[in-house]
Amino acid sequence: MDKLVLSGLQLRGFHGVLPEEQTLGQLFVVDLEMEGEFALAAASDNLDYSVNYAQAYKVVKLIVEERRFKLIETLAETIAQSLLEEFVQLQRVLVRVNKPHAPIPGIFSNVAIEVVRGRIK
Repeated sequence: MDKLVLSGLQLRGFHGVLPEEQTLGQLFVVDLEMEGEFALAAASDNLDYSVNYAQAYKVVKLIVEERRFKLIETLAETIAQSLLEEFVQLQRVLVRVNKPHAPIPGIFSNVAIEVVRGRIK
């Protein structure tokens, strides 16, 4: 299985439980690992047999910037399911949503959720 990786997608969203998170917004950083069989794409040099990563970016951007969720778990799940629906070439997707400025009263570098979803055979 081959893997297409997009990492460090920096987007502003309004996700969180606290009212401030829902009104002020904050930075979210999304990483994707999209798995499928891309040998035909490589052999033919044809994007139709792969995943258009510019389109994958647009899918993630739309979800992060236009929708609102209380939990980053729900955000990650929505991204994963949307990518699987959009790209039939994908067999499995890992989505990591990083929330580097989570409202935690302490010193930390990041909070993240990672979900892995695949097609049911």
